[in-house]
Amino acid sequence: MTMSKSRNRRTAAVLAIVCLTTALGLPATAQAAGPDGRSTGRCTSGAPGIGDPYYPNYGNGGYQVRKYDLDVTYDPATDVLDGVAGIKASATKSLCSFNLDLVGMTVRSIEVNGVRARWSRTEHELTVIPKSPIERGKFEVKVRYDGVPHEFVLQLPGFELRTGFMATPDGATVAGQPEVAAGWFPVNDHPLDKAQYSFDVTVPKGYEVAANGFLTGRETRRGWTTYEWDAREPMASYLATIDIGFWDVHKWRTNTGLPVYDAVDSAITGGLRSVIDSSLARQGEVLDVLGGAFGPYPFSTVGAIVDNQDDLFFALETQTRPVYSKLFWLDADGNPVNGDSVVVHELAHQWFGDKIALARWQDIWLNEGFATYAEWLWAEHEGQATPQEMFRATYDAIPADDPFWDVVIGDPTVEFLFDDPVYVRGAMTLQALRNEVGDDDFWRIVRRWAAQRDGHGTTSEFIALAERISGQQLDKFFDVWLFTGEKPASPDAAASASRAAAASTDDKASDDKASDFARQWLANTSERLKRGRR
Repeated sequence: MTMSKSRNRRTAAVLAIVCLTTALGLPATAQAAGPDGRSTGRCTSGAPGIGDPYYPNYGNGGYQVRKYDLDVTYDPATDVLDGVAGIKASATKSLCSFNLDLVGMTVRSIEVNGVRARWSRTEHELTVIPKSPIERGKFEVKVRYDGVPHEFVLQLPGFELRTGFMATPDGATVAGQPEVAAGWFPVNDHPLDKAQYSFDVTVPKGYEVAANGFLTGRETRRGWTTYEWDAREPMASYLATIDIGFWDVHKWRTNTGLPVYDAVDSAITGGLRSVIDSSLARQGEVLDVLGGAFGPYPFSTVGAIVDNQDDLFFALETQTRPVYSKLFWLDADGNPVNGDSVVVHELAHQWFGDKIALARWQDIWLNEGFATYAEWLWAEHEGQATPQEMFRATYDAIPADDPFWDVVIGDPTVEFLFDDPVYVRGAMTLQALRNEVGDDDFWRIVRRWAAQRDGHGTTSEFIALAERISGQQLDKFFDVWLFTGEKPASPDAAASASRAAAASTDDKASDDKASDFARQWLANTSERLKRGRR
């Protein structure tokens, strides 16, 4: 996720709270599931949370989703969505009931394996009680629902961001972290439960839809157009997006043959459009650089969605097709500027955040640290500064008494989950690890981490991998960089002094140029993170 260089303090949340709504004419007490994990005969109730300590009610237990088939109709004139969510799942035990996450909206009917089911609701939880217990193994759910999709407000230190299913003057933008999916479809809403997705999105004729994966069909009937999108590579729920508007679509291929689908709001023109198009034209080059560092690009397509929304203050790594705020290509005075770094950041997330998703939200530094480090690799590719020069300039620029160092990025708490140290100190941790174990072992660690098959990771697993590959005991190192709320001791002061003494005049001039760039990058990043996120 990337926050933009400007923001609006206007709160735009839609509070849609439904408490203990009953279905099928039965009282809520007749439909309530048993306590978490309580045995009821030979079946149990699925847990109303997946076990994340930061967000206890997010996700659900007792099953895993294999695929969501979402068939939705959205009318921008009314902001009303009518949906049918088909959910193919596998029960990990016999279930008397199970939960889905859904905020707002009105549930009209639920079927489990083709048989009507009862349900009850709280603000965040939709508890489904099938007519007969679900046996361990595959089952299917169909939920019919409608209403105005829910928006969320992401609270950050000193300000807040509008996120979720956001109505815009010309359609809708769907993006947010960690909350977005539950505001527009019933879902097991945690990165631990990745699934495939298909989206059949029907909108008034003239509107267009951009989403994850591949556009597989489009049909217009009686003044409405249905766009069919297929995302077969499993993804976390917060990465699912359907963006509605008037798009200029550019379909092309990188020099490796990877299909690209870019959708830029047709209202974006002039100099701003030129710099956006210039950055998007470099996506293939960016993937070449990142692939050389991290290993092969993990998905079968790539692209971008750039809306003209004035109060979108972040970019998000929506899988295969990141959503970008146009503001990344404008300076503080509203003049067009180069925005390549945000494209680098979000494409790096395709490895770290999307392919390798979080197992728990407190390990967010593994996403943002790697994506920020990718910006440093890009700076090196552009001949501006090496990662070590970026690291050193950043370390030197932030005094020990700066609150920056107070945030424990390995366990930042919900309040500081997206604060700037998670990004910047996260990248610094990776360069410090590179210095500690050497280039060869560092890149083996990174590529092995990116290549893992299970698609999830925790900080403890990353540490274990680093120790196994390097043959070093790294507990003290990671404790200093991830779990200590103070500035680490200077990692290479003696070596820096020695290099400075031996450097030629030309070397010193080059070092000064790189240091100047690194300091400017830090200043720009700090300003950007004060006003928005990515």
